[in-house]
Amino acid sequence: MNFEIKIATPDYYKETEILTREAFWDLYKPGCAEHLVVHKIRNVQSFVPELDFIAVAGNKVIGNIIYSKAKVIDENDREHEVLCMGPLCVLPSCQKMGAGSGLMRHSINKAKELGYKGVVIFGNPDYYHRFGFKNAVNYGIKTADGQNFDAFMALELYDGSLSGISGKFYYDSIFAVDKNELEEFEKEFPYKEKHVTDTQFKEQ
Repeated sequence: MNFEIKIATPDYYKETEILTREAFWDLYKPGCAEHLVVHKIRNVQSFVPELDFIAVAGNKVIGNIIYSKAKVIDENDREHEVLCMGPLCVLPSCQKMGAGSGLMRHSINKAKELGYKGVVIFGNPDYYHRFGFKNAVNYGIKTADGQNFDAFMALELYDGSLSGISGKFYYDSIFAVDKNELEEFEKEFPYKEKHVTDTQFKEQ
């Protein structure tokens, strides 16, 4: 698939929220909250507009990636700035055609150019390992509550860039979504029925 990657200017914000809603709807739970997270990120200081990219095929936005600033606090209470990536989404009908990988590689290269040291994410290891992400334990980074697991990963943006950065990872509080807040935000979008998938049923 041929597509172009460019900065997501405010003119594209609503379209990317609609796209995010389509991509995550019923994926992990009935409905989704990722489109609200994208909306909230763009309205806080931690948002990095230089790393908000869209993939465009023809005149249609088919993918979006967004970053926010986060921090790792070490045992001496020193704060180290890192990036938090996500959500990353691609329109369901355009998935597995290279747009997601293109957005990842483009944004990683741009983050390097901007001088950031590393990226920390929660995601699918099978997908993100291909971009160089490793379990965050390799860098001595834990979650805010001291945990570590396969889906918690970090990426050095250049050799040794995470050297000396260890401790607990904290991302912006906007990732916590209030149920009433989500219900109110949903009123801005066309009605979409929620379903419980077999996977969700097994996980409950």
